[in-house]
This record gives sequence, structure tokens and C-alpha cells, in this order.
Amino acid sequence: MVLGDLGKRINRAIRLMSDATVIDEAVVKEMLNEISKALLEADVNIKYVAQLKNRVLNRVKFEELAAGVNKRKMIQGAVVDELCALLDSGRDPVPLKKGKSNVIMFVGLQGNGKTTTCVKYAHYHQRKGWKTALVCADTFRAGAFDQLKQNATKARIPFYGSYTETDPVKLAIEGVNRFKLDKFELIIVDTSGRHKQEKALFEEMEQMSEAVNPNDIIFVMDSSIGQAAEDQAKAFRSSVSVGSVIVTKLDGHAKGGGALSAVSGTGSPITFIGIGEHMTDFEPFNTQSFVGRLLGKFD
Repeated sequence: MVLGDLGKRINRAIRLMSDATVIDEAVVKEMLNEISKALLEADVNIKYVAQLKNRVLNRVKFEELAAGVNKRKMIQGAVVDELCALLDSGRDPVPLKKGKSNVIMFVGLQGNGKTTTCVKYAHYHQRKGWKTALVCADTFRAGAFDQLKQNATKARIPFYGSYTETDPVKLAIEGVNRFKLDKFELIIVDTSGRHKQEKALFEEMEQMSEAVNPNDIIFVMDSSIGQAAEDQAKAFRSSVSVGSVIVTKLDGHAKGGGALSAVSGTGSPITFIGIGEHMTDFEPFNTQSFVGRLLGKFD
């Protein structure tokens, strides 16, 4: 992961305390300055970087420390905690209900890997014992149904779509109703990719949401846009009730840290991350586990 470079830089900054004869406020500030530089270069918004820095300083009061306290360990713990807080939206994702028909609608910008992510999400849950199906309601992009059909067939996931129907809302309703009748537990609806400036496509997205009444709406976002993710996620949330976010392509972009922190800043929990092209390069997102791996603390 390119994000590994960020982890190395943060680790180097933390090691400044190991090299210091005495750990005092000056050493901590130097360490935090180095961490701040690394985060800013990973495109984390300066607002969130400043918050992290201030929170660590507020937690480390040298004059109040009891004798014998391991300062280095305490400060390291504070840094890890605040990095976790930086990536945590503070909200829980919408829970899926086993044995029921859960309709999940995927939305996102064009070219962000939404269709591929739909199939990965279905495949992940299929391997966990869920009865999953895919509905292609993207009639805007040429080849959208072919792509979903090909990937779904490879992963052995039932799918629904049409080469002739041009009404995406009608397609979504037909597909969802068909799989509900067959008692599928997870029905994933892939929609047309759009930009926040495209009013007509956003209206279509709202109509589809009202028509299929999804249990959750997942916003799929490419990590390469960095902190710009915040504006994009807010634009989608203003139109439909986005319940959670999946961040893709974290294996190839240095701006991934910025994207992750920006999304959590919108109040939308990140539930999964895409870390490669293969079907299994997809995993649940847990802030503590992610930060631990980033800093080389494998859990």
C-alpha cells in the first residue's frame, strides 16, 4: 500500500522520543510537527491535522504526570488514539438482517469502481453465507450491464439487468422485486455514476431511492481524490440518505489518508476498503486495526 509510506513517516516521528535523552514538551512538539507534515502530504485536511495535534498536546500534561510514568508509551498511545479518532465518523453502519431481504443501493461518481465494488461486496457476503444478488440499474454508461454480468458470472452471483430497458428506476424495481420473491437476503442495486453537478442524474437517484426503499445507501469513492472526498460525500448525502462509505483503490494512491479522514468528517462510517483488483482485495474497515497495520502493529 502507498499508505505504508505514511505509516513509516509517522513511525519515524514517534521514534524521535526513543532517541531523546529527556522527553519533554519540545520533543513532543517536534514529533507532532513531523506527523503533521506526513499527514498533510497524504492530503489530510489541515483542519483535521490541527485537531489531532492539539488533542495530543492536551492529553500530555507533563506537570501533571506522576513519577515513574512511562512517558514514551503514554504519548505513543495518545498518537494512536487520535489517529483512530481522525478516521472514525462516530456513527455505526446500518446493520444487515440475516434471513430478511436487505436492499442495498450503491451510488458514486463515474469511474470510481462502483460496479466492481458492488460485485466484491456481494462476493464477500456470499462467502459469509448470505444469499446475494445483483441488479444493474445503470442505463447511462455503455457497457455497464456487460461489466456487471461478466463479473457476477465469474463470482457465481445471480444478477438482473437488460440491454433494451432504458428506465433505470423500472429496472431497479423489477430486479429488487424478483429477488425478494426468491428470498434473497442481500439485493445490491448498481446505479449510474454521476457528478454532483449533474442535476438530472441526482433526481434519478432520488427517484430510485424512493422506489426501492433501500435499507442502506452506500457511497463508493476513489481514494485518489483525497480531501475532496468530503465535498463529494456531502453532495450525495444532501440528495439521498447515504448510510455508509466504501473507499476504493487504497493500494495505489498516496492521498488515501486524506480521503479516509475527509469521509469520516462527513459523519458517514467507512465500512469497507478496496485494496486491489482481485475479487478478494476487499476487506471490512476497522479504525483500530487499520491504524495498527499502518504503523506496523499487526493485530
